Amino acid sequence: MEIERKFLVMTPPENYESFPCHEIEQAYLCTEPVIRVRKEDDTCYLTYKSKGLLAREEYNLPLNQSSYEHLLPKADGICISKKRYLIPWDPYTIELDVFEKSLAPLIIAEVEFPSIEEANAFTPPDWFDQDVTKDPAYHNSNLILK
Repeated sequence: MEIERKFLVMTPPENYESFPCHEIEQAYLCTEPVIRVRKEDDTCYLTYKSKGLLAREEYNLPLNQSSYEHLLPKADGICISKKRYLIPWDPYTIELDVFEKSLAPLIIAEVEFPSIEEANAFTPPDWFDQDVTKDPAYHNSNLILK
């Protein structure tokens, strides 16, 4: 089960580029249910996500590079490219997604939680802007249509 909240970020913290970062490329084979292929650095996988906004099922299956490259051209919409910075925010980790190419300058912060109660009790840092957790327009599977 994935439980996460999402926030728009207009001005990230000055030092965000000093945190660990992953290069991510992902594309969607289907949006209902969500089935995507992702390459994160040198690791590739296929992901299934159920319907939902704050909480939903998520399953990741490993793919080799060849399988990823075979599936990538079968995707709908645009391929998303982003840099994901991992920023500690005790006891959580903020995943700061800085989108590239046609989705730039979009920046979204995601925080995952062990329970819905913790997600609802979370107080975001001052540099977070609008909470878009319940706005499906900010699901990556909908951003591919832009």
